[in-house]
Parts: sequence; structure tokens; C-alpha cells
Amino acid sequence: MRILVLGAGGTGGYFGGRLAQAGVDVTFLVRPARAAQLARDGLVIQSPLGDARLDVAAVTAEALPALAARQPFDLALLSCKAYDLDSSLDAIAPAVGADTTVLPILNGLLHYAALDARFGADKVLGGLCFISAMKGEQGQIVHLGKVASVTFGERDGRGDTPRVQALAAALAQAGVQYEARSDIAVAQWTKYTFLAALAASACLMRGSVGAIVACEGGRDFMTSLYRECLDVAAASGSQVPEAAQASMLEVLTQPGSSLTASMLRDLQAGQRVEAAHIVGDMVHRAAHAGLRAPRLETAWIHLQVYAAQRA
Repeated sequence: MRILVLGAGGTGGYFGGRLAQAGVDVTFLVRPARAAQLARDGLVIQSPLGDARLDVAAVTAEALPALAARQPFDLALLSCKAYDLDSSLDAIAPAVGADTTVLPILNGLLHYAALDARFGADKVLGGLCFISAMKGEQGQIVHLGKVASVTFGERDGRGDTPRVQALAAALAQAGVQYEARSDIAVAQWTKYTFLAALAASACLMRGSVGAIVACEGGRDFMTSLYRECLDVAAASGSQVPEAAQASMLEVLTQPGSSLTASMLRDLQAGQRVEAAHIVGDMVHRAAHAGLRAPRLETAWIHLQVYAAQRA
């Protein structure tokens, strides 16, 4: 399987690096400065699951059309930030040929409309990932914790198609934890409802799960906020399984937990945040379904004010 990975940041760099480390044919689409850095230093991964320094193939946007014409790609792995989606679609477009599949592992669900419109729904797998990783000051990939998994599947429920089998084989070869699911929408909504609740609460309250639930009314707030997200999922036709609900709620209300959201870390650093793609989209889906979501709505207003002040 020949794979194009957009960027060599935390998420794409980690999963693409592990695939390349195992001998899978991987090329990173990067800017010229990053391409020069990779050529000079290699792709460096620092992880509890094993450190690595890898010589990897990289291509710039200018050279991509010619490369894709000579050696077409089977898969384009998309792991950008939501606010960079439009430019990311432009970047990978020359590599998306007649037989190329696009696998997005972004947070949320809003990006599928843009992907389907640009490339056609038949080309786009459903996907998500669990990982906490970032690009360090020296360009290294810093993996925080031991969780690093990819979940994917056909969005029409076809199950074990040849392209799903091929991707599963590549990830197995790389030793990357994965799950191929015929009900990928359930997996997506399970993550999305959890993430939206976590990001909304952490950014609104400027604190960790433990700090929130330690406050008077904090646990009830988290429980009700998560319920608003679950109600949106159900109204959209994807009921999150009860066992998953119980597990996610336990995480969201764990006393003493230091868990927070990457969106809060970005916000505290004064950076752009995926507010519209995560919290805003959940609010809009609630409104479309005729649901009231006052806690989500409050967090969304708060994030809009942050974006306006930053601008």
C-alpha cells in the first residue's frame, strides 16, 4: 500500500512514522523547510512505545503532481487541524487519483461534507484516532502517553472491503493498534460526544476534569453537558452504546483527574482553536434537531468571544 501523509506533525508524523518504520511505502507531504529538516535530521519520534529516528520520503506541494503521476497513491491520510481543512484539501488533491482513498482522522464530523464535495463520498473512509502527540521545538514528534490507535471503516456499512483489509494489513505490519468497523458512525459519535463535552467544559471553566468536578455543582454540570451531546447523537441516528456512555462519563467525572482538552492548551497559548468544528458544530446539530443545549451554547459563545478577541 502506497500512502501519502499530509504533514509531519504530531498525529500524522507519529502514525506515518510507525508505518514507514515497518517498511510501508509512506511519503510525507510537507512544506520546503520541513522537507529540508527531515532530509537533514530524519523523522524523530519520542514515545513511551519506543523512540525512533527514521529516514523518510518527503515531497513538497510543487513536486507532488509529478510524483503522483509517476507513482499513484492508494491512500491519503489527512490529520490536519480543522481550520486548515480547505488548504489541506487543495494540498492533497493532486494525489487523489481514480483509485485513491482518503482517510481523515480529524476530530469531529463537520469535515466530511467538504471531503465528499471535493472528492466524492465513495473515496472517503470514516476514520478517527486516539493519540496525544505534538511536534517539539526541534521538529521531533513527542508522543504523550501510551495510547495510539486508529479506527476506520466504510461509511456505508459495507464492512471488510479490499481497501479496509489493505489498510488493516499495513497498520498490523507497523504494530499500530487499530480497529476496522462496519459501524464506523457509532465509533465516530462515541468519540465526538466525549470530545465535545470535554473541550466545551475545559475551555469554559479553564480547568481539568478534576478541578471542575471538585466544585459545587461541577459533577452535575459535566453529566448534563455530556447528556446534551448524547442527545444530539441520538437525534442524528447514532445512539452511543450504554457501556460506552458509562465509560466516557466516568472519565468526564473522575475526581482528581488531570485530564483536559488540547483545545484548552491551544487557547491558553493564544493559538487558533477548533471551536467551530467541535463545539459549534454540536450546537448547530442540536438546533437543527430542535434540541436545547444550554451548556453547549454557553461554551460556544465563550469560544466565539475568544476567537473575536484573538482576531
